[in-house]
Amino acid sequence: MSMDNIFGIAGSALNAQLTRMNATASNLANAGTVSTTEKEAFRAKRPIFKALVDEQMTNAGAPYVGGVKIDRMSDDGATPVRVSDPKNPLADAQGYVFKANISEVTEMVEMMAAARSYQNNVEVINTARQLMMRTLDITKA
Repeated sequence: MSMDNIFGIAGSALNAQLTRMNATASNLANAGTVSTTEKEAFRAKRPIFKALVDEQMTNAGAPYVGGVKIDRMSDDGATPVRVSDPKNPLADAQGYVFKANISEVTEMVEMMAAARSYQNNVEVINTARQLMMRTLDITKA
């Protein structure tokens, strides 16, 4: 495997984890939102990743076999919670609002996992760079 592939694969993973962290940040920002109907309620967003296992799956945006790409963003399937809040201006005729289907604990776990994966891929890049530098040092001697 060439060094170019190592950097490309790790770079695709960094991009994927950054997208995951952005989705989690958006979910946390919308955790307290309410709406009048279940249909209008905010639903947590989740990135769906796809491993690039052969040449046909690669393209200009993800050119390295072994890397990862964001296939799509998906809404979490959990049902928004109906809460009684008759004083809320968004409450329906019965005094209910629908809260976003977001658990702050789940989102924090997701953020920590994404951050750790991101750090691991930064380490891959740093290690590959150090190996390249050592190889250059050997050829100088």
